[in-house]
Amino acid sequence: MPNYICVTCGTQYPASEQPPAHCPICEDERQYVNPNGQQWTTLEALQQDRRMVIEPVEPNLHRLKPEPKTGIGQYAHLVQTPDGNLLWDCVPYIDDATVAAINALGGIRAIAISHPHFHTVMVEWSRAFNDAPIYIHAGNRRDVVRDDPAIHYWEGDALSLWDGITAVRCGGHFEGSAVLHWRDGADGRGVLLTADTIHIVQDPNWATFLYSYPNAIPLPASKVQRIVDAVEPFAYDHVYGGFGSKMDGDAKAKVRASAERYVRAISE
Repeated sequence: MPNYICVTCGTQYPASEQPPAHCPICEDERQYVNPNGQQWTTLEALQQDRRMVIEPVEPNLHRLKPEPKTGIGQYAHLVQTPDGNLLWDCVPYIDDATVAAINALGGIRAIAISHPHFHTVMVEWSRAFNDAPIYIHAGNRRDVVRDDPAIHYWEGDALSLWDGITAVRCGGHFEGSAVLHWRDGADGRGVLLTADTIHIVQDPNWATFLYSYPNAIPLPASKVQRIVDAVEPFAYDHVYGGFGSKMDGDAKAKVRASAERYVRAISE
């Protein structure tokens, strides 16, 4: 039986003879149902006309994206460290060429996911790399539609995966939304990988913070402050978002200023 994948968001479901009746990830107000109706595909079908682009963005950091665009256009990031490689977030595609290319970069020790819009085909990724453990904050557990023994639900405000690699629970976009702090990135100045918990806007010197991006639903000031407070203990000079954007240089001050601007705007 196939594991159907939602065409719109890229989430993969448990094996079934027929496609699911609904995609609860899309039906949630933070996402949307395709205006043409719910549509389904499979990984095998996607492999007929797609390829993975793997490109370096700075030393020991690569980003991954399938082309043509798949799902909502998510990017994943591969962080290379002396203690093993971490895949941050998942994209809704994988094939043999992708596995070979990542193995040439050192493989994957573990996978960590920011929030449900990046769960995608995470189980396929885990199985392709020796059942690599998948770390998801417990606040996102209810939105895991294909559970698996490889998934580890963590609790609390931070999870040290290994030396220099820390998942930080920020909340906001989802209850369990998390970012990744890579201590040694940016030549030791630190990197945050944020998906869209901290979303870099068209001017990459600024970020915004929303409950729903496609539906433009804002977050209250208290939750924006919670996000900024969660990352305050960590040093970082670069921020990489989940859709190809980068905030470069003095990023921590820029994130603080962005939160202040946001709160000021919704308070006036």
